[in-house]
Amino acid sequence: MSKTKILIITTAIIFLLPARATCQGMPVYDNTNFISLVKSLLESAKQTSQLVKSVKFLKDAKESIEKVSSVVRQLKAVQEIGQNNQRLIDVMQNDLQDILNSPYIKPDEVSRVVESFDAIVQNSLDTVDFIDEILSSDYLKMTDAERAEVLKEKEMQSTEMVADVMLKTKRYRDIISFRKMQDKVNNRETSY
Repeated sequence: MSKTKILIITTAIIFLLPARATCQGMPVYDNTNFISLVKSLLESAKQTSQLVKSVKFLKDAKESIEKVSSVVRQLKAVQEIGQNNQRLIDVMQNDLQDILNSPYIKPDEVSRVVESFDAIVQNSLDTVDFIDEILSSDYLKMTDAERAEVLKEKEMQSTEMVADVMLKTKRYRDIISFRKMQDKVNNRETSY
């Protein structure tokens, strides 16, 4: 197992432990549930490492978009797609990590959170690959006008994808906020 996977698993286990624990007696563990939890954590670690790789690929893709020919490079659509990919990178690096590290996201929800973002990232990667082919000098012998039309369509899809990521991020942040508030209400001290 690589050092990265071990670090991810260790970090996941640490985040699952309560911040302060008060114990009375010896804890009892159900081995079946514990094994299931470990399997879930391993799967989550794999998915998280895949997302980290995806973020790096998006960065590389952004750099390749910046290297296109000067005629097509000036096109607003290419710039907008590059900016949208940068927004995705920022969300993946900051917001998604905060969501996954939140104590209010349950271990069994981690894989669902990762899967919901993974589909969007995969779509983004496919878009970047397609744009790379479009921008090659002789792809289907397209004229600059035909390329511009295809790129405009991809720009719209990219903008929708960023909106979808922002919506998902907001939804998960709202869930975390609600659970945090619920935790405060449930654990408040009463003076009866």
